[in-house]
Amino acid sequence: MSLLKVDRIQAAYGEVQVLNAVSMRVEKDEIISLIGANGAGKTTTVKTIAGFLHPFQGTVTFADQRIDHLPPYKITEMGISHIPEGRKLFSSMTVKENLIMGSYLPEPKKLRKESMERMMGLFPILRERSGQVAGTLSGGEQQMVAISRGLMSRPKLLMLDEPSLGLAPLMVRRILDTVQQLNGQGMTILLVEQNVIQSLKFSHRAYILERGVVVLEGTGAELLANPHMQKAYLGLK
Repeated sequence: MSLLKVDRIQAAYGEVQVLNAVSMRVEKDEIISLIGANGAGKTTTVKTIAGFLHPFQGTVTFADQRIDHLPPYKITEMGISHIPEGRKLFSSMTVKENLIMGSYLPEPKKLRKESMERMMGLFPILRERSGQVAGTLSGGEQQMVAISRGLMSRPKLLMLDEPSLGLAPLMVRRILDTVQQLNGQGMTILLVEQNVIQSLKFSHRAYILERGVVVLEGTGAELLANPHMQKAYLGLK
């Protein structure tokens, strides 16, 4: 049984339909990449899984339970953590306060101290910055806080929406290395990432969205070798 199953979901913003019968699955311990141009429906897909948008048709199932009708806090409680595009930190709060906000649910709250130590081990700079206001951090440091805040809820599935957006190349590498590291520690990951080649190299599988429709799916290696992928996304002829 798949950890996450998205079955022919259709979703819209008002009168504008964005997703048209999107289906995908995520197995436990996988890294799955969701790839597509701007406006393809990637962010809408993860927002729908996270409960910020409800599909008007189709289903979303997590750990064998339907979740497409649930509010975001219930979905978080079930074990899905969503790291949104743009980080969306509490910018006037400190790093430590942001992490605490990620562990407000009863079970994660019991393990808050242990989780906090784990985050400081994952990103040592956060220990130095723990008392600093999050809005004053660099973009890369803010992304570290955003990922850590999401992990504080002790999720079974971590969804990252464009985690390297706007970051310097060295920080991009650091963030993507961390994604691989987390997966190596047993974290299942759904990744929306603009760095197509890098993300496909370490993804177990990937789905390609175009205009709200899944047009290709396969292993990272298969998609890197696909002529349509090479022409449309990798700049090859």
